[in-house]
Amino acid sequence: MSKTVEFTCELIRRASITPRDEGCQELIGERLRAAGFSTETLQFGEVTNLWARHGEGAPVFCFAGHTDVVPPGDLAHWDSDPFTPEIRDGKLYGRGAADMKCSLAAMTDAATGFVDAHPAHRGTIAFLITSDEEGRARDGTLRAMQELAGRGEKIDWCLIGEPSCGSRLGDTVRVGRRGSLSGIITVNGIAGHVAYPQLARNPIQLFAPVITELYETPLDQGNEFFPPSSFQVVNIAAGEGAPNVIPGKLDARFNFRYSTTWTYQQLQAHVEALLARHGIDCELRWHLSGEPFLTPVGALTEAISAVVHEVTGLVPELSTGGGTSDGRFIAPYGTHVVEFGAINDTIHKANEHVAVADIDRIRDVYRAVLERMMGAATAGR
Repeated sequence: MSKTVEFTCELIRRASITPRDEGCQELIGERLRAAGFSTETLQFGEVTNLWARHGEGAPVFCFAGHTDVVPPGDLAHWDSDPFTPEIRDGKLYGRGAADMKCSLAAMTDAATGFVDAHPAHRGTIAFLITSDEEGRARDGTLRAMQELAGRGEKIDWCLIGEPSCGSRLGDTVRVGRRGSLSGIITVNGIAGHVAYPQLARNPIQLFAPVITELYETPLDQGNEFFPPSSFQVVNIAAGEGAPNVIPGKLDARFNFRYSTTWTYQQLQAHVEALLARHGIDCELRWHLSGEPFLTPVGALTEAISAVVHEVTGLVPELSTGGGTSDGRFIAPYGTHVVEFGAINDTIHKANEHVAVADIDRIRDVYRAVLERMMGAATAGR
């Protein structure tokens, strides 16, 4: 068992259910400090963030990730304790194995090995690790980036260790993400007896054509980099507690996953105009989880693509699919962001696992990217 696999196991043993870190960042920090990194804890509320640096000046290459994991759920669905790492048939099982403690171990070992071999490397190698990615995502990378920007600290390139791959390690590198915009709406009606609908105003009946139009009217066809934007209702509730009463209000929540074809302001205006056209009396609140971002072709995308091919033998798809990630908080500062990590088919599930052999290959990818980006002069961004 390699030291990177052993370190992954050590991290899995820490039951760092979001937003708790349970000492994972200290374990990473110990290894980084032993290699000459300076480390700093950025504490916001109950969330712990690690900021570490080696070298000085530009360019700044940053590894980013999260130590928090989602709860394990019903333990009866696990074949082993989720926080006791276990290797079976060449796979390492445990909560966070793929998302993303294997990546944390891999980036730590890749960076410490690199600075040991290149103590006078160009620029700065940094780490930004949070314990608030799987939860509210308010006091983690979002706040840390605000703090760094306030100090005048800038990140040029960022590699996030999110589990990016579909069926084989190396098949996908993420170079962007769709935006996520949620609406929380209360539709007002007038309650009444179901036998006398003319004396009531049913909010379900009022809102139904709005939902239908939002589902049936395509937002866009996508573009070269993004799939079509989508709309989904995720919760809807109405009722007065009796089967013979028309409800007086309806509460619903819906979500847009949208491409760079839209801005969140345009989507909001689109919905608000639709509600007005249908004469809907309502209260509407918006929650923006993150705007879409896309890293253009350049030094970072070329390096990660070439290295993934060298290590895995696959030519990765440069994708913007999937949900959101903390890249949405880093990219707005002008940082070029890519994501590469384990196969993601078991993340957030019982018996989450990662192939043991893939852990060292992820480390090798990270190390080779550092060699290309920080070991010698690199033209352009």
